[in-house]
Amino acid sequence: MDIQTKKDKGWDYFLYALYAFAGLGIEVLLAFFIEPLIYGCSMNEWSTAQNISHWVIICVCWGLICFFLAKTSKNKYGYDVFMYQNKMKLWQWCTVIAIFILMIVISYVDWNGSKVLKELQYNGLLKFIFQYIYYIFEVGLMVLIIVFGQKAFEKWFHDDCHVLIPYGGILTGFTWGMVHILTKGSITMGVSLIFISIGYGATYLLVNRDIRKAYIWILLMFVL
Repeated sequence: MDIQTKKDKGWDYFLYALYAFAGLGIEVLLAFFIEPLIYGCSMNEWSTAQNISHWVIICVCWGLICFFLAKTSKNKYGYDVFMYQNKMKLWQWCTVIAIFILMIVISYVDWNGSKVLKELQYNGLLKFIFQYIYYIFEVGLMVLIIVFGQKAFEKWFHDDCHVLIPYGGILTGFTWGMVHILTKGSITMGVSLIFISIGYGATYLLVNRDIRKAYIWILLMFVL
């Protein structure tokens, strides 16, 4: 009976991780189906105003989804994603910094230079600002996939929260990475995102599951 209860709860958290992933998928629906009908042109032909409008709409959607998932998780299952606030040890700080440096190196190689400077040059200042606001909300949902995915697998396979297997990062990699394989047509990019997501998941564990610290670190890794 105890095992069955654990599996039921694990499945509930796994569904929450999938809900967060589905939230990211809303952009596909908007960008490839709804908005092209409204604007009369495909995404790569949008004006600056249309791109900004898209980012604003998706940020509102993602913000509401993040709030809903965090709120209902606490009310329905008693799981507060903000509950962990334990202090980090020196080795944890050092490891997180090492992962951060590795992610920056990977980003630099992928972009053949600084991602920030490349996007600023490509988008111009106005679009650049709104795109980075968009990243803030995108990372919020990614972190929730990690948090709920980690919780689900730990409920299934472990009795405590002291394991250092980044289940949430692995789940994020296979969902987020798969989307990029399908939408961008690049297997290399998908595999790279799986590796990066595992790094994000490891970061969440290394900061003792403190979603505040994890969000800041992962956001910096993602945008830089």
